[in-house]
Formats: sequence, C-alpha cells, structure tokens
Amino acid sequence: MPAENVTHTLADLRAVAEEFWPVATAESWDRVGLVSGADAAPLRRVLLAVDAVEATVAEALEWGADALLTHHPLLLRGVHTLAEDTAKGALLARLIRAHCALIAAHTNADQPAGGVSDVIAERLGLLRAVPIERHASDPTIGIGRVGDLPEPESLRAFAERVGAVLPKTVSGVRVAGDPDRQVRRVALLGGAGDSLLDHPLVRAADVYLTSDLRHHPAQEAIETAAVAGGPALVDVAHWASESLWLAGAAERLAARLPGVEVRVSALRTDPWTFSVGAEGE
Repeated sequence: MPAENVTHTLADLRAVAEEFWPVATAESWDRVGLVSGADAAPLRRVLLAVDAVEATVAEALEWGADALLTHHPLLLRGVHTLAEDTAKGALLARLIRAHCALIAAHTNADQPAGGVSDVIAERLGLLRAVPIERHASDPTIGIGRVGDLPEPESLRAFAERVGAVLPKTVSGVRVAGDPDRQVRRVALLGGAGDSLLDHPLVRAADVYLTSDLRHHPAQEAIETAAVAGGPALVDVAHWASESLWLAGAAERLAARLPGVEVRVSALRTDPWTFSVGAEGE
C-alpha cells in the first residue's frame, strides 16, 4: 500500500488503547501495553485476538496486519531468552520481521464498561450490573460483575442461556448445583475466577459464572454452600468467556482510527480439541 495513503501510526493505536484501557488500571502483576513495534510505524490493519499463538500470528501476517492486539499478554511471566527454538521467541521473531506490532490489553480491559466481564453481563441481560471488586482509582470500574436476571429461572435454564451466548467449545458449559434451583442474582468473572469464590458478593449470589475452576476450590465452595449458603457454579472455557469482548473493542478502535481496517480473528484458540467419555455421550 502506498505510503501516501497512511494516515495513522502505531502511536495512534497506542494512544487510543490507553484511552480505552489505561495501563494504570491493570492489576499490579499484569504485563500489558506494547510488546514489540515502533511508534512511527504505519498503521493500516489491526487484528484482534484473545491469544498470541502460532495460528493468530500466522493469520495476522497473512492478512498483512500492522498490529496484533491480544487480550492475553505473550510475556506475562518472565522469560530469559527470545531464541527462535522457543515458542515465544519464534512468535516474536516472526512478528518483528513482518513489521507487525504486538500489544496486549488484559486486566486493564477487564475493568471498564464495555470490558470483558461487562460484555458478558450485557449479553446475559443482567440488570444493574456493578463490579465485584471496584478499582481503587474509580469505583465505577473493576473486576467482574454482579447483577440480576430480569426474572428468576432454573439453574439449567441459566446454563443453557450461557451456552447460547458463548461460542461453542469442547468443554461446553459445566455446572455444579441442583438443575432446578431458581437463580436470579448472578456474579461473573471472565477468565479464571477461583480468586473470587470467597468474595462476599459472590457468596451472596445465586450463581457464579467463570472459568478454570479447579477441583478442590469448586468442591469446597459447593460443600460450604450446602451448610452456609452460596452460589451454584457455572464453569466455561477461558477463551470463550473472553472472546465476546473482541467485537466491541474492534468497533471502538475502528471508529477512532478512520481508514484503519480492524477485524477480529475468526480462529478459536481454546487449547482443547476434543473430548471422550463425557456423561451422556
């Protein structure tokens, strides 16, 4: 594409991303923002995905993207080499050689209106949804959401509602609780949610929707609920719970960066490819 048609640079994408998802609102342990790339580089195409993996990097490069914006940071945990015989080193080398920047919006994209959990709450039709843990800098934003369904419904009906909203995955929707239990108050957290199982707003909800619930914390939560009250649990694929955010993020970026093509990866990067032996098969 001729240079004279370029009206935006990577610096513009970084500025808009900072406006939408301020780095300062990320959790202290998180690693968000620009991973690779130069501010002066031309920006014509941006691909959004949950994960920076071989498949999404290949998609970005085949499309000719100038930036790949992912939810999960590629370098969340410390690495000591970018050698190309390592998975992360190989991915970064491919991106750098192709002049495709990499940028991440993770917990800073979980917090605001229109963020990961907020979008799930909206898709489920929750009323008066508010953060479970409010951010210290702004009580209107924060991690997770808790709100009410318009009318009570059975746990099974709610799980089916969740299944209809989220993209299909091998693991589907797993539920712990009486299928006939009536639920209305819903707590949810897009992504891994073990850390909020004991939060008072989660304990006071009828059902908690999240991902990556481990055996012992989930079992203890259900046992506790039987004697002291607490929510039923709905566990969904991590990738699926965070994928809904991408479409709205792409629309917002495209509106603020006219002339830049912005699209969402059509690839499913949930790591599980098939299952056998599930009850009911």
